[in-house]
Amino acid sequence: MKISILTVGDEILIGQIVDTNSAWMGQQLNLAGARVETVISVGDTMAAIHTGLREAMEQADVILMTGGLGPTKDDITKKALAEYMGVDMVFHDPTFERIKKMFEVWARPMNEAHRLQCYMPANAEILTNKMGTAPGMWMEYEGKVIVSMPGVPYEMQYLMEHEVLPKLKQRFPGQPIAHRTILTVGEGESHIAEKLEDFEEGLPEGFKLAYLPHIAQVRLRITGTGMDEAALHQILDEKAEILKERFADIIYGYDKDTLEGAIGNMLKERGLTLATAESCTGGYLAHRITSVAGASEYFLGSVISYSNAVKMNVLGVKPETLDTHGAVSKQTVIEMAEGALKVLSADVAIAISGIAGPGGGSDTKPVGLAWMAVSNGTNTRTFSIRAGKDREKNIQYFTIHALNQIRQFLKLL
Repeated sequence: MKISILTVGDEILIGQIVDTNSAWMGQQLNLAGARVETVISVGDTMAAIHTGLREAMEQADVILMTGGLGPTKDDITKKALAEYMGVDMVFHDPTFERIKKMFEVWARPMNEAHRLQCYMPANAEILTNKMGTAPGMWMEYEGKVIVSMPGVPYEMQYLMEHEVLPKLKQRFPGQPIAHRTILTVGEGESHIAEKLEDFEEGLPEGFKLAYLPHIAQVRLRITGTGMDEAALHQILDEKAEILKERFADIIYGYDKDTLEGAIGNMLKERGLTLATAESCTGGYLAHRITSVAGASEYFLGSVISYSNAVKMNVLGVKPETLDTHGAVSKQTVIEMAEGALKVLSADVAIAISGIAGPGGGSDTKPVGLAWMAVSNGTNTRTFSIRAGKDREKNIQYFTIHALNQIRQFLKLL
């Protein structure tokens, strides 16, 4: 199954928004065993959409389109599709009734634009979009499949997961494909790869290992094809177990697990509560922790001690500690963690202070330096890390390392 992705919208071409839809679809299609041949972006004109369709159809069996299905005048994708395929536009009563009910629930009036939104190419099979007003459309033309979806990411993702991917698998049956992703943190891609040369060489035919690095993390994805699904999953389980034995210290989960989710599970299992004291990360660490549903069971709160005054007045960091060692120091983060334990009455606290950049560094304390401390009042672990000069990436890098240090600390309790 060869795929072309066609995105419609001037806002993509001028850089007003980033095309995350194509990246997300590419990931999901790869997991489903499909091959993305091209990704094409075109503007909001009939001519541009027709040109994109011609190019996409030359390359692939399936064209997945996003964008241009809304109620505004520049949303012309449906008209362009009907004209391209030589079919009429017809009014779709079920879509009109569905939209009307949505507006009744919202207690808002419909307007003429929403009625016009219900005209579809005559050969379109409607894909119900429970996340918004614009439906998806499945069309077959000249032996190819054309699918049109809204450009709003969560609407497109809903249609892909619930409508499009199941229909594609039925329409284009192929060899079973299965994946297992092992999630690691704290060790670089090259170091992991060096330790896995024999593992890769020993993979059966039809299996391969991919390295998917991110900030301070590496996903190891094993993919298998060419046999029945039960046999594929059995081999994947065996190979994942080998990796678990080799990298027990850096593996925190599998597939869709998250580092913050793994920490939450550990805290719940141990019946412990957590607090953070953050300077350079400005609350991003707490945000990551509370992004997990049910985090209120174990996360008590955070002190965003961005200034030295807050470090002293709220967390109880001694003025002489700051004068002698500075805000970014082992001594300061120890006192910050101890203060967070006391102020928030937590079982475990982590403190972080660093220089996110791009300014503020010195020869002895350069941009990208951060100190952290994890403590439960009895035991305290401190560590420092060095990142680069990009502020946003540094904050993310500091946060991931902080999460990993919480995980490592909890393993010892």
